[in-house]
Amino acid sequence: MPIAVRPTTASAEPTPIVLRHLTPAKVSEVYESYWRFAAERQAVFFRRARGEMRPWTDNPVLAIYKFTNAYRASDRASQYLIRHVIYRDDLPSSPREVFFRILLFKLFNKIETWELLERALGPITFEDYRFAAYDGVLTRAMQAGRRIYSAAYIMPPGSRAFGRSAKHQNHLLLLERMMADRLAERLAQIRTMQEGFEKLRAYPTIGDFLAYQFITDVNYSELTDFSEMDFVVPGPGARDGLRKCFVDPGGLNEPELIRLMADLQEQEFERLGLDFQSLWGRRLQLIDCQNLFCEVDKYARVAHPQIAGKTGRVRIKQKFEPIPKPIEFFYPPKWKLNNKICVDAPDRSAAE
Repeated sequence: MPIAVRPTTASAEPTPIVLRHLTPAKVSEVYESYWRFAAERQAVFFRRARGEMRPWTDNPVLAIYKFTNAYRASDRASQYLIRHVIYRDDLPSSPREVFFRILLFKLFNKIETWELLERALGPITFEDYRFAAYDGVLTRAMQAGRRIYSAAYIMPPGSRAFGRSAKHQNHLLLLERMMADRLAERLAQIRTMQEGFEKLRAYPTIGDFLAYQFITDVNYSELTDFSEMDFVVPGPGARDGLRKCFVDPGGLNEPELIRLMADLQEQEFERLGLDFQSLWGRRLQLIDCQNLFCEVDKYARVAHPQIAGKTGRVRIKQKFEPIPKPIEFFYPPKWKLNNKICVDAPDRSAAE
């Protein structure tokens, strides 16, 4: 379904909208765009998965700008992590080795960096890890003008904690400290996602946002088995999206608002007449609803420019450029989705 795009006007306070089932919270027009965005972005995912030709949407904002998928695990980097980093028959499957691979990938969060390391060093294992070897590959790549970090989020440099001038050196030392602390084994023994978050949060350079993202990635593996409905931490973009959607939170804090969205999803899609296609039966989880707030914050900069956020950002930086390389979708086996995946087309390049 198309999403209405409003003409640019001067910034103003959003007009409160009272919906009986949300009382005492009050929302803005961006609240309904949240649900319409989620439904249309997921529809684009399936259209591309079926191999349909462009345009995949008649919504001008979604057609022009880059947005992540409605489901975090469907994005290209997450798909690569799950299929080519975590669940590898040719690499060791011990908790220690799997954890090492996950954190090494996520510290850079860039497929090309992982593949560069594999080409240069062979199979990625902690048993064969040497700081000098990894540092040498990454340093040479940077000297050649290559970007080794993803632009998805900013990694703190870590020089204060680890004393190296190069950012990647500090991150390698951070990972070494985690391994020395036997963090993988400690995570395998805990019962809740929040406990895992707190253990990661205790390390230098790891703030709330990164700790939540990292524990979510670890939880794609068999190392832990938390429900994605256990715990949520809103990142900076999500907080701005929340402020744009909720004029008055009605006494609820940010995590409670995200949980409210997860709880109401079927009701809201039905109320708005939206045909939301779930992920082969998997509902939107807290991490997905959190991410959608971040994406609707960006979306509203163009669709609802009169509603200003705290950051003052008024543009969406990244334009949408489809990557032609196909993806065979694969999700954590414990989700029991992989035998349900059917897109009836040979081209599965929907993830970004």
